[in-house]
Amino acid sequence: MPRKLGQHFLVRDAILERLAEAACGQHTPRAIEIGPGRGALTRHLLPRTDELHAIELDTSLANHLRAKYAAEPKLHIHIADVLATDLSQWGPAVVAGNLPYYITSPIIEKFLNGTFPVGVFLVQWEVSERLRARPGTRDYGYLSVAVQLICEVELICKVPPSAFSPPPKVDSGAVRLRRRSEIPSNLPELLKFVSRCFTQKRKTLRNNLRPFYGEKVDALPEAGLRAEQLTIDQFISLHARLQTVH
Repeated sequence: MPRKLGQHFLVRDAILERLAEAACGQHTPRAIEIGPGRGALTRHLLPRTDELHAIELDTSLANHLRAKYAAEPKLHIHIADVLATDLSQWGPAVVAGNLPYYITSPIIEKFLNGTFPVGVFLVQWEVSERLRARPGTRDYGYLSVAVQLICEVELICKVPPSAFSPPPKVDSGAVRLRRRSEIPSNLPELLKFVSRCFTQKRKTLRNNLRPFYGEKVDALPEAGLRAEQLTIDQFISLHARLQTVH
């Protein structure tokens, strides 16, 4: 694959099998693979699903996969940009992929904005830490809260550079995002509020929220805290209280 696309191919079978199992379990009706590349993960996903849609931007790689799996009716290869593709067009599906570093965030955002039950993604280690960070830790920020409002986040495994070809300069982390059964109905407004809370991470909620809510913020018990100290439930509660006084 051209280096401009930033892809490092995962080649270690034991890890590939763990990713496939985390995404599909023993069996799932339909799966979507983002960036199949040379088909390493594809090979592990196929036995676990009835229908696999693989989205590959690189024409030569896509044609290679079509030739390699010409006799496999379960595999549907689409030459397309995943960010410009409607992933819901095939119906409910789990999503999996070794994500190119430079488009990790928009792909995760696309997953969150859909209705997919499970996503298994291989990302830079520092991104995996932010996705699953807990309140009061250095990595806990807007991304942590935004993802955890929608999904339960689980680390599958840490992946060393030696598991890839060519090896990247950093460790990677495989994470599973499992969509919650109940997601706040006012999610867009809540996410905007959380973003305001993290405007300047080292400042208190009082300083970050006063431009939007005025002096009403001062009376809140949490006014002197920083956003990184609040749990998901506290963000929801604080937002609800401010809506009643704003």
